[in-house]
Amino acid sequence: MNKNWWKEQVIYQIYPRSFKDSNGDGIGDLRGILEKLDYLKKLGVDILWLSPIYQSPNDDNGYDISDYYNIMDEFGTMADFDELLAGVHARGMKLLMDLVVNHTSDEHQWFEESRKSKDNPYRDYYHWLPAENGKPPTNWRSFFAGSTWEYDEKTEEYYLHLFTKKQPDLNWENPKVREEIYKLMRFWLDKGVDGFRMDVISVISKRFPLADAKSEDFNVIINDVYANGPRMHEFLQEMHREVMSKYDVMTVGEGPGIDEQVVLDYVGKDRKELNMVFHFGHMFMDHGPGGRFDVVDKNFIDFKKVFTNWDKAVGEEGWINIFLDNHDFPRIVSRWGNDGIYREASAKLFAMLLLSMRGTPCLYQGTEIGMTNVAFDTIEDYRDVEIHNFYKQAKADGADMDAFLKAVHINGRDNVRTPMHWNNTSEAGFTDGEPWIKVNPNYPEINVAAALDDPNSVFYFYQKMLKFRKANPTLIYGSYQDLMPEHELLFCYARQDAEHTFYIIFNFSEKEVQFEWTESVEQLIGNYQTVKGKENWLRPWEGRIVRRLD
Repeated sequence: MNKNWWKEQVIYQIYPRSFKDSNGDGIGDLRGILEKLDYLKKLGVDILWLSPIYQSPNDDNGYDISDYYNIMDEFGTMADFDELLAGVHARGMKLLMDLVVNHTSDEHQWFEESRKSKDNPYRDYYHWLPAENGKPPTNWRSFFAGSTWEYDEKTEEYYLHLFTKKQPDLNWENPKVREEIYKLMRFWLDKGVDGFRMDVISVISKRFPLADAKSEDFNVIINDVYANGPRMHEFLQEMHREVMSKYDVMTVGEGPGIDEQVVLDYVGKDRKELNMVFHFGHMFMDHGPGGRFDVVDKNFIDFKKVFTNWDKAVGEEGWINIFLDNHDFPRIVSRWGNDGIYREASAKLFAMLLLSMRGTPCLYQGTEIGMTNVAFDTIEDYRDVEIHNFYKQAKADGADMDAFLKAVHINGRDNVRTPMHWNNTSEAGFTDGEPWIKVNPNYPEINVAAALDDPNSVFYFYQKMLKFRKANPTLIYGSYQDLMPEHELLFCYARQDAEHTFYIIFNFSEKEVQFEWTESVEQLIGNYQTVKGKENWLRPWEGRIVRRLD
């Protein structure tokens, strides 16, 4: 397998709005991130991925960009960014920008020109179509509820938006659009950024002529209608040829609709497209046909199979990203673990899982201290446009609104967007003002200051695991094998190369579970402080990494 720096390093995602506020306006900013670079260096992560910091009206918290060449006013200035980038590099870390080029804001100059007239030079920068028998051109559903088509009275046509109506989709068929995108990419790469995380990159190529979706299941619609369009790989190869090949940087594609059958088309080592993708094999597991607020039960056996299937899919030819939460999905311990009495044990277990898999790990801010989901009492306390759009739709449909709020508590994106907990003072030390969204009420117990004072905290366990991974290349490049694929409580796998064989075993339950090693092993690391007592029993949410003794 080819060895690369981006396979060996670990990404830490920062959601700038919620990370640290430096000026008391209640909104996280670039200088707030700058203040905490030494903390991130102490943790031991290598690559900082910033969610969008470009100029934006914030309909979707920065994923609706009105100017790719300027910094959002609330976040600071370009001088602040330059200082931040220098600070990151001075500490031996790298910085990854969020590239959002499936769509822009409807307040971007290109779109404002596009909607002026049918013969405007920018008209073809977006997808405009006339009505079909007085109705939208297709029956497509938005990721954020409602139709993907918005009628514009000025020119009496519809424009396409897979996300909110303020996020019109760019027309990648137009070579001028692609050249504009490559130009803005060069701008940031020439500044010295170390690569891009590419937002919903799998949906940039549309299928023409556009046709109605034939399924009501939104997961099927993503796969069959929105993702992996006919010119997808042509576009990515052109992007690589025109831009990425000229720099020693990394690319991570967000891949809704990319499955095991097509992943190597994106990340195969000879494809010249992307270095790796975020896949969603496990992240949509509890999303029913109606999407994230149509919550269905998760299956542990299927959860384990996701890791096996994706590892087999990329094999020696490709690479993936390993993640269990980010700005779009609930907190790890609340979704996959136990955020009650076993919060610390399960948080540490997931540190072991994330950092012992083959793939580049990605941690989300707050994961390293075991932050949990939040359950606000009313919909008014939530800020996410997706939550509010689906709330309006559910109310119009006569749904049980108490049940909907419970679904928000489980899967809503604001679970991970509440402010970072820095200490137990007012507003968790995030701001001196009123935060843009309420702080999770459990911040007095779960915060960075408390974690740094406790040598057995989740933070120090992440620090230990980060060092352990880097000291053991077997955990980076070694083969992967699930040893108990059908066990209903245990997840046990081997990581192996010519030098070592590691066995990693987890108890995904509140029960004590017996197991037995058939070989002679030595324990190297575990999430409980001691192995004492029943050596062949795993306590609730216990994890161990052992090495085979030859």
